Amino acid sequence: MIRSRSLSAARSALWRSLASLFLLLSLASGTVAQDQTQQPNQPPSIIQQQNASLDKLTNQLQALQARVKDASDDDAKLVDVRSELDNLSRAVIDSGVAFRPRLTQINDRLTQIGNPPAEGEPAEPEVVAKERQALTAEKAEINAVIGRAEQLSIGVNNAVNEIATLRRDLFAHMLTRRYTIDYALFGEVADAFQSEGAAVWRTVASWLTFVMQYKLESVLAACFFALGAAAVLLIGGQRLLGRLYEPNAAITNPTVLGKLSVAFWSTLLKSATVSLFLGVTWLFFDYFQVLRGDIGEMMWSLFQVISIVYFVHRLGLAILSPRLPSWRLIPVVSRAASLLVALSSTMALITGLDYFLSSVYQLRSSPLSLTVGESLLSTILTGLLVVLIGFIRPFADENGKPRPWPRWAKAIIFLLGALIIVPALMGYIGFARFVSRQVVVTGATLALLGIGLLSARAVAEENALVATRFGRGLRRRLNLDETTLDQLSLAMSVAIYLLVIFGGIPLILLQWGFQPADIWMGIGRLAEGFMVGSIRFSPIGLAIGLLIFALGYFVTRWFQGWLDGTVMARGKVDVGVRNSIRMMVGYAGYALAALIAVSAAGINLSSLAIVAGALSVGIGFGLQNIVNNFVSGLILLAERPFKVGDWVVAGAVQGTVKKVSVRATEIETFQRQTVIMPNSELINSAVANWTHRNKLGRLDIKVNLAYGMDARRAHVVMMNIARAHPLVLRNPEPQVVFLNFGAAALEMEMRVFLADVLNQNSVQNDLRFAIMEAFDREGLEMASNPRAVVEKKGTVDPEEEALIAEPAPEPAPVAATPIEEPVSRRRKYRS
Repeated sequence: MIRSRSLSAARSALWRSLASLFLLLSLASGTVAQDQTQQPNQPPSIIQQQNASLDKLTNQLQALQARVKDASDDDAKLVDVRSELDNLSRAVIDSGVAFRPRLTQINDRLTQIGNPPAEGEPAEPEVVAKERQALTAEKAEINAVIGRAEQLSIGVNNAVNEIATLRRDLFAHMLTRRYTIDYALFGEVADAFQSEGAAVWRTVASWLTFVMQYKLESVLAACFFALGAAAVLLIGGQRLLGRLYEPNAAITNPTVLGKLSVAFWSTLLKSATVSLFLGVTWLFFDYFQVLRGDIGEMMWSLFQVISIVYFVHRLGLAILSPRLPSWRLIPVVSRAASLLVALSSTMALITGLDYFLSSVYQLRSSPLSLTVGESLLSTILTGLLVVLIGFIRPFADENGKPRPWPRWAKAIIFLLGALIIVPALMGYIGFARFVSRQVVVTGATLALLGIGLLSARAVAEENALVATRFGRGLRRRLNLDETTLDQLSLAMSVAIYLLVIFGGIPLILLQWGFQPADIWMGIGRLAEGFMVGSIRFSPIGLAIGLLIFALGYFVTRWFQGWLDGTVMARGKVDVGVRNSIRMMVGYAGYALAALIAVSAAGINLSSLAIVAGALSVGIGFGLQNIVNNFVSGLILLAERPFKVGDWVVAGAVQGTVKKVSVRATEIETFQRQTVIMPNSELINSAVANWTHRNKLGRLDIKVNLAYGMDARRAHVVMMNIARAHPLVLRNPEPQVVFLNFGAAALEMEMRVFLADVLNQNSVQNDLRFAIMEAFDREGLEMASNPRAVVEKKGTVDPEEEALIAEPAPEPAPVAATPIEEPVSRRRKYRS
């Protein structure tokens, strides 16, 4: 009793403890939940994040709109603002796109829940109704934020359109603005030029004094580094290009390709060297804090002018070549060539000085009359030089007398001169300066691009590179054949085309009023690509993909050659096995390179599912034979029922396997005819392979012995002949079989085994000649088949045909030998 009471007390105590523990856990969980609901540091939702981002973007847009108003008369500043607006537009788009995953989830969930029950239908659970209400409210908030992003995007587009309008107005105003030109202008120009010239000289002199006292070591270091960079480019280019760098006076009759290549590369390399030296010098001056603000801008303008003038001068020397007439691209006389180079270089110098002085005047806020007067003088001088070029007689007739330009060329030259001089005299200085700069700089750029395009086309011609000294040297150093060198010339042609196009177009755009930021924005849009359905194509991505595929292709080809020529050749691997391994490694490498190239091009492989589906439908209708041959080729490469070098018989085709590919197999018959046999036929039909496991094979030679001859003697003679031949194996032993008593002969067959069955033609010739000679010595006659002659009607005389038609005499009866006396019969034959 006492024990039962204690047990019940223990049980009650245990239940009370469990109840207390449950109550504590409930209170704790409630407290934690309450703390979590009251926690102020909860992460913001996506709606709050995007609202804050849109607030920031709105402030940026307002700041950029204010900058547009302030920079309405500065084209470069407007371009900078336009670039920032493009970045802002992408940020706004990203903000709107950020809701896509959540919207997709909300729409999918609303579709699962369905519409609320209609009137009269049973009520849905309260939990479902609350969830639908919450999802609908969240969707409305997201749509409101997306609408706000759309409004902001519209504001960005309006600002971009406003900048485009302002830039067009600035360009039109520059070309159409008219300045008054009178005698008073020249007096103002003279006074302003004297005062501004003195001020510029004082500025430069003070900077030089500062440099000599405090920055001389920095200047020398900057010049040293710049000279090093220029020397690396020049010397490296000379070693790389070799004789393409400059014309060789010893060559009196160079090829057109040689002249074009020398003109293009000499101009490009030397101009790039000068530009690199000046650019690196300015960068190091700026790094060592040698330049002040005004001096730095003036020096940058001066370096640009020097680069352009040197480029035009080098181009004129490359095209006209005054000292080496044989390297001249245009067939002009030497005096005219010298005059044209001098005039074009002078035009470039005048145009460059105009640009430099205009930059200095703008930097110093000089009087407008000084800029107008200096530009008027430079444009008129440039126009006069253009007209002088039209009066030159550059060509020579049959008698060697000077001949002028063709009429159409002369008319174009005079028209360009008039477009510069007449507007300048009428006061349209901006238009005259624009035309003069395009004549000099754009004309020189187009001339260089033309040389490059002509060089690329000349390189692409068949065997063009093979005939040059550069091609011969390349062939000798890399051990290339003519076909490979010709393919290399095509690749070089494509590379030159790309260099000319992507290097020349930005130069021309810069001369026609485009800013560097415009070009970078265009390249950025080009890099983003375009959409075709659901797949985005990027030209730069495609170029990178093609480059990666080409790299993978050449790496695969190199690995195939190394594996075949080094690894398997040293291991004495069979030629057929080597070919199969080489082919499978090649296809695997090409497939891997293609997959990596597609991914690098930015094409989503999952987007190709539709293409794969369409391809499967095409396979079902019309491509099943191609796929059948492809799969059959893979089976042949894997199973290797035959390999390269095997002697096979497939139906009516008999020959040696030359190549096994995934679509067809190349078989060369013994008549040297190449048969391209689809792989499916080799898989679905019987193929005889004489050299499958080894080259051991049997050769059968039939001999018809005339009746009445000693067959035993013939057997012995033929066995001796077979055993005496050096290519006939002793094991398996040769055999001579008495096949049958034919209608007109005793049919016998010599069977010999050869270590290499491919030698059967020579062996069977040797054996047949030996049999004929031995039968003649032994007095053994071979039977003839008259019926073969009868079948060739019209080839014998009628009398002969009648004799042949008579039945052959019956052979003499052979005495029957009792079966029980085989020994006596053997003795009879032996006697």
